[in-house]
Amino acid sequence: MTEKPSSRQQVYTLLVEVGRKLDDGLPDGATGAGLMCYASGVDEAEAVRETVAVLKQAGLAPLDVTGYGTLAERRDEGHEIGPEEEALMARALAENAVIVAQMDPFFD
Repeated sequence: MTEKPSSRQQVYTLLVEVGRKLDDGLPDGATGAGLMCYASGVDEAEAVRETVAVLKQAGLAPLDVTGYGTLAERRDEGHEIGPEEEALMARALAENAVIVAQMDPFFD
């Protein structure tokens, strides 16, 4: 694990499970969805808080968040990260933003 100054922003990969909520924009019949997000923060806890806040503002109902770490941590674990994914992570960092990269609705 690399030590970095605590004030340095990094991008974290988060998988967020959302439930149903009135006017959430999810397809009819969906029971919820999984969202792959890239979020900037000084630590993973901040990235999670920001992501949950943004998703709530967007009318979604976050239920659970799983963190997969930073780009470096994911590479250390052997994850294959393509150029498109890297570009989205760079954008999240440059814009100090939460980027929803993929949304997969859940159906029973």
